Amino acid sequence: MKREREEQKSFEDPVCGMQVSYKTAAAESDYQDKRYQDKRYYFCATACREQFDADPERYVRTHRQHGSKRE
Repeated sequence: MKREREEQKSFEDPVCGMQVSYKTAAAESDYQDKRYQDKRYYFCATACREQFDADPERYVRTHRQHGSKRE
């Protein structure tokens, strides 16, 4: 994961779409999906992480960071 973070300086919050740096993210969460393997997500606020943790498939399925198209 460290290598991934060094290559990509900012990430899209999967809940609200805000660009977030892993250094300044308010929260983060790891999610493991058979299609996407183990992935760390960064959030602008703990409220976004809580929404993600409550229903990660809702956000992982459409999240562009994984190369999927938005529905």
